[in-house]
Amino acid sequence: MKNVLLVDDEPKILEVLNALYESKGFKTFRAECGREALKISEHENLSLIVLDLMLPDISGEEVCRRIRQYSRVPVIMLTAKVTEDDLLHGFDLGADDYITKPFSLKELSARSAALLRRSGDDLVPLTTRNSFRNGDLFVDFDQGIVRKKDKEVTLTATEMKILAAFVKYSGKVFTRAELIDLALGEDFDGYDRAIDSHIKNLRQKIEDDPKDPVYILTVHRLGYKFGGNDVS
Repeated sequence: MKNVLLVDDEPKILEVLNALYESKGFKTFRAECGREALKISEHENLSLIVLDLMLPDISGEEVCRRIRQYSRVPVIMLTAKVTEDDLLHGFDLGADDYITKPFSLKELSARSAALLRRSGDDLVPLTTRNSFRNGDLFVDFDQGIVRKKDKEVTLTATEMKILAAFVKYSGKVFTRAELIDLALGEDFDGYDRAIDSHIKNLRQKIEDDPKDPVYILTVHRLGYKFGGNDVS
């Protein structure tokens, strides 16, 4: 049974979400504030978090940021904010998807199912244990472990998908659309620039200097490619 954490300060919305996910076979956990959500996320083995941005104590953005310090659990943000900058900011903080209020339960269910498929069906490279630049970066896709200079770093499910695509097709130049298909899924219904936010986050975690990367390289007017071909 998959576990889902539902976070919203409106009890009626929580009841509706709870009914939806229970009907899909989930075990549900509910929180009406950010602190309660963080406590549950630290102690339960969660498969998914549905997180409202407007909470009474800690903002949803801050909750997401803190969760990303120790977990890659997929996060869907519920938001009334609709500008591109607001949505990209959510991706910057580690969200995997978003849905704007008011939303249909059918759409939320479809988004949840798609996100769980992506997080559970990893794009695994031909070699599951990979070391780059004399051990500077180590990736074990079997164990879901990434180490930078022997220090373990936590990637989101989407970031791991993107890294797996780069490692499996080392040297290939990926367009944004290709990375969206591989890492976010063909049913992703958002801005194609959202992939830039995930790339930015990935660089922050695996590069010595994110502004002068050696692993995730920008190819002008085309997209991105992997530069970690010095495999030890």
